[in-house]
Amino acid sequence: MAHLIDLPTFKDSRGNLTVIERILPFKIKRTYFIYDVSQKRGGHRHKNNTQAFICLGGSCEIYINNGRKENKIVLDSPNKCLIVEAEDWHTMDKFSAGSTLLVLASEYYAHDDYIDEAYK
Repeated sequence: MAHLIDLPTFKDSRGNLTVIERILPFKIKRTYFIYDVSQKRGGHRHKNNTQAFICLGGSCEIYINNGRKENKIVLDSPNKCLIVEAEDWHTMDKFSAGSTLLVLASEYYAHDDYIDEAYK
């Protein structure tokens, strides 16, 4: 099931620096970001791909369903990272104005890795 991790953040008078190093449960093969969202995104799960979601600015809500349990998680801080397992059906919604969702993935894009059928 998806779970949150806190990313190490170093704060001082100059500002904040958040590090993603040796904390993700996978090696990053793909990086992309989602912004200027006008409707719900996602609506799938994967065969192999594990992902890390980080809302760099603003906020969004992630709905997760692994076939046994459902959860909604609000990402509203760049030091909160949501690990989404391959089995997790997920949608991203309720993006605030100006928000950007960074996604780090364990696999390169492969159309045949997507499962578009929701759990019943």
